[in-house]
Amino acid sequence: MFYLLNIVVLILAIALALAGVPWSEMQTNPDAQPGPLLWFGIGVAVLWVLATFIPNIAVAVRRFHDQGQSGWMYLLSIIPYVGGIILLVFMCIDGTAGPNQYGPDPKGRGAGDVFS
Repeated sequence: MFYLLNIVVLILAIALALAGVPWSEMQTNPDAQPGPLLWFGIGVAVLWVLATFIPNIAVAVRRFHDQGQSGWMYLLSIIPYVGGIILLVFMCIDGTAGPNQYGPDPKGRGAGDVFS
């Protein structure tokens, strides 16, 4: 849900920025200037990315811990071109059932008998 919120906010900010571009005027006038909505959308996007930088890392590290892996695996994301894809694949893998070295299973699997 955290990443869904990030995507929605960034899409809205990009849509604001694109709404500030005078597309029809640019075809007739090559010196057309963008409107203030472009700068507002870019500003919102930049502020959102800066505000959620640390929480994004924390959520990714938590997902790695759910899988029983080290949070340092997040550094795979700095590999050019394929790092983000590798990170996406790891984020889609289900965590280990039951507790691991990083704590209990957040889904509660393997915590005991279901019917007790």
